[in-house]
Amino acid sequence: MSVWTVVVAAGEGRRFGSDKQSADLGGVSVLGRSVATASAVSDGVVVVVGESRVEGVRELLAGVVGAVEVVGGGATRSASVRAGLAALPGSVEVVLVHDGARPLATEAVYGRVIAAVRAGADAVVPAVAVSDSLRSTSGGIVDRESVVAVQTPQGFPAAAIRTAHAAGGDASDDATLVDVNGGRVVVVEGETDNVKITRPVDLEVARCLLAEGFQDA
Repeated sequence: MSVWTVVVAAGEGRRFGSDKQSADLGGVSVLGRSVATASAVSDGVVVVVGESRVEGVRELLAGVVGAVEVVGGGATRSASVRAGLAALPGSVEVVLVHDGARPLATEAVYGRVIAAVRAGADAVVPAVAVSDSLRSTSGGIVDRESVVAVQTPQGFPAAAIRTAHAAGGDASDDATLVDVNGGRVVVVEGETDNVKITRPVDLEVARCLLAEGFQDA
């Protein structure tokens, strides 16, 4: 089955305070590391960035091995994913969507997601247990055993994610759109080291994990 990955990196990085995608992480940019792993497990990768950054990101990713296309995104995350979907070949069968700001996702988690899609799921999300105590803002304790922290890459049959996005709407992740559209969402084991770089401290955590030779299969 043909597998392509859409790497979403069109955010402005306001909480980070600068361009986190080009920040150095072990001698490779954050985005370069994310795209390289995606490329290793995919037939091709579409990277979605802000319109003004397309040429710069093409240069940034020039050394990544594999079929990598860079396109401009939209005003929202969902609009950017739709731009990525539009750039995929019509023959693609499995679509993965990954946050460019998660550079430590391993080939192993990609493999688990792809396997679950091939087994028949409409959407697959990697997730990890929540260690903090949780409280609802409307009052009451939330049982943390009943919730998980969802990560990317998320995986879908191409038809399922295209149908979900064709219905419109915005969501913080693509599995939510498939869920709302009546699809079956399957959860697979995520990785605790698969941190999302949102603030400068997250980059320092990622650098420490990389320096320690992180392994979280």
